[in-house]
Amino acid sequence: MKLTIEEIGKRLAGNSDPDSEFIREISQDERAGVQRVLKKWMKLRELEKHQNEKFLEMSQFELDLRNKGYRNIAGIDEAGRGPLAGPVVAAAVILPEQFFLPGIDDSKKLTKVKRESFCKIIKEKAVAWGVGIVSPAEIDCINILNAAKKAMVQAVGNLEVVPDFLLIDAVQIATPYPYEALIKGDARSVSIAAASIIAKVTRDNLMEELDALHPKYGFAKNQGYGTQEHIDAIKKYGITSFHRKSFEPVKSLVAD
Repeated sequence: MKLTIEEIGKRLAGNSDPDSEFIREISQDERAGVQRVLKKWMKLRELEKHQNEKFLEMSQFELDLRNKGYRNIAGIDEAGRGPLAGPVVAAAVILPEQFFLPGIDDSKKLTKVKRESFCKIIKEKAVAWGVGIVSPAEIDCINILNAAKKAMVQAVGNLEVVPDFLLIDAVQIATPYPYEALIKGDARSVSIAAASIIAKVTRDNLMEELDALHPKYGFAKNQGYGTQEHIDAIKKYGITSFHRKSFEPVKSLVAD
């Protein structure tokens, strides 16, 4: 007696081996419903395989450093360099050696739901994590690059465990620790990716709080970036104390 499609679905849910006897059997089942369920299952297995391979690839920097004797390797990244409003936020994360989270990536490549889910997991499993925040007023005083670097230094300083090596996304910072700056590091290093997720989620939450204070600017949707809606609101209502006066077009609009 043939299994029902529902029964096959339940059996597949508990199966991770595409070469198993059960998979070979149902691949010969001519029912269209069975083949749809099997095709969906095979796609999920391919996605899992790709995510596992990418995770291993993104762990290579950390593995090489551990082979050299480093243990508390902190990944560092920031969020919020480009917006017209809100702070720049950085995060530093030290992951345990056995950390495994397939699907982790540059925070910008993940959905909001996935970022928030991963952020919770990272915080729970991390050896230590810290955040640094630099205000719009200070961004205007020292420029955005220096502000991003300052936030990164703050994030490292807020780690409860002293790092012995830093992996930093793209920039060089003043630090007593040995480090390596990786171009596009948030897509190449699992530690930097983890930092990018915490930084992004932290900043998005801050912008949602600002949206409650200033609902006319759409901060919860645009995160302070220069969308047309945001620029139109600035023209109509002026700026807030959370806008970056040194950024265009805010600078020109204020001057007008």
